[in-house]
Amino acid sequence: MAGSEEKLLGQHDLISRLRYVLRGTPFTREQLFKILRGARHRELLDDDTLQMMERVTVVSDLQVDQVMVARAQMVTVDSSHTLDQILPVIIESAHSRFPVTGGDRDTVLGILLAKDLLRHLREDGSPNLPWERLLRPAEFIPESKRLNVLLQEFRASRNHMAVVVDEYGGVIGLVTIEDVLEQIVGEIEDEHDVDEGASMVLRRGTDHCVVKAKMPISSFNQLFEVALDQLEFDTLGGLVTARLGHLPIRGETVEFPGLKIEVLSADIRRPRLLRITRVQVA
Repeated sequence: MAGSEEKLLGQHDLISRLRYVLRGTPFTREQLFKILRGARHRELLDDDTLQMMERVTVVSDLQVDQVMVARAQMVTVDSSHTLDQILPVIIESAHSRFPVTGGDRDTVLGILLAKDLLRHLREDGSPNLPWERLLRPAEFIPESKRLNVLLQEFRASRNHMAVVVDEYGGVIGLVTIEDVLEQIVGEIEDEHDVDEGASMVLRRGTDHCVVKAKMPISSFNQLFEVALDQLEFDTLGGLVTARLGHLPIRGETVEFPGLKIEVLSADIRRPRLLRITRVQVA
């Protein structure tokens, strides 16, 4: 029976390929990419449009935990703090939305929008403003949610931020609509983005961590007390790509002395997230 099923699948695949050759109708993602790249070769598309269209087709493969801001990097305000205490946090971070917690980061009471606070400050002007009444409901999503589904939910609900929880309900991070859109249009930088080594570390465990692939090798060497070659490449992602010899895909691994690096997330142009695990040197 198994042999018959494999034979039928093989025949179906052959028929699909023949239809593609004869009619130009794509039946696989690779065939679709080939048509798009052919259009680029004929100058019907420019490079940016081609890359965006290719990223749109693969965004459904990505999950929230691959693009979220990790719990340790979340900027939150506590509901017990006064207006004078939370204002410096809001001004310094320059964010527009803030999860409001009730004592610890597993207790998210709602989302505070900076524009709501500014509007009430202008109307009231009182330093004793009960700002916690301005909270909007927080949306909680599982870490396994697909990005294309989340984007649809963001559009339907008009929310721009969601709190990410694990299977036990513990908060492990947050994700914004900007994080999702970056997977389609590429990195969105603004004047408040800071490219510091420490901010590139998203999670840190006892024997492993997750970092952004654009982390400078010099910063990685300093933080983790290693000596990866930083003369030929500037970023950790560039070094991993060179070692593999091709653009990395999710799940691929490379090893350096004392380290194993796994690609957790990558798009059609470069790796994005890497898991670093310390290994024993023989």
